Amino acid sequence: MQNITFQLSNLHLYGPAFFDFLRLRKRFFVDGLGWDIPHDADLEMDQYDNPTAHYSLVLRNGQVVGGARTTPTNAQWGSHTYMLRDAYEGKLGDIPPEVMVGHVASPRVWECTRLVISDSLTTQAERSECLWLIVNGLVHEAEMGGAEEMISLSPLSLVRALRQLGFAASRIGEPYRNRGDGRRYAVLSMPARPAIPVPALAAVAARATATGPGAGAHRSHPAPVHAPAL
Repeated sequence: MQNITFQLSNLHLYGPAFFDFLRLRKRFFVDGLGWDIPHDADLEMDQYDNPTAHYSLVLRNGQVVGGARTTPTNAQWGSHTYMLRDAYEGKLGDIPPEVMVGHVASPRVWECTRLVISDSLTTQAERSECLWLIVNGLVHEAEMGGAEEMISLSPLSLVRALRQLGFAASRIGEPYRNRGDGRRYAVLSMPARPAIPVPALAAVAARATATGPGAGAHRSHPAPVHAPAL
């Protein structure tokens, strides 16, 4: 698997990878979980997909099999800032304002959203490697922007998964149950530092160290990406 990182300003360097990420999001969040979020027949794309966002995607054999985005909490695009702050200010009806304990707007804190892994990755080892690559790519982007902490509204199970992969994640907010998909979510936090390599991912860590997080994206253009099967 290969990690690529980019913003909207240079997404053209990676063929249709960005749009295949939007297709993957649509199939998972809209078709699978039934979320009422902006989409059409093929893509899911919202107000936070704007020039302030950074993306970390994972390709396998030229196909997008996972990804997420991250944005500094001092970002603003039109009337929107970042998802958790907009929820705190009552702008998002599906997320309770109390999920955030206070107002955060700092270049040292970045929010991560829309984390998704394709069901085409069927083994635990594949999914763990994909998650490791996605999050290390997010950390790389955030570190380059001066981040020290990363936050995310995520399923409670993600804390354990991240810790098993060497990330120092913890829950910082009270959980709530989403009325649409029935899952419990809470705000998670972790330092904006690469994971401590764990034995099961030693080979992946060695390759990432050799090239740098996201560096593979800049060595050459990936092969054409096709819509992943979920």
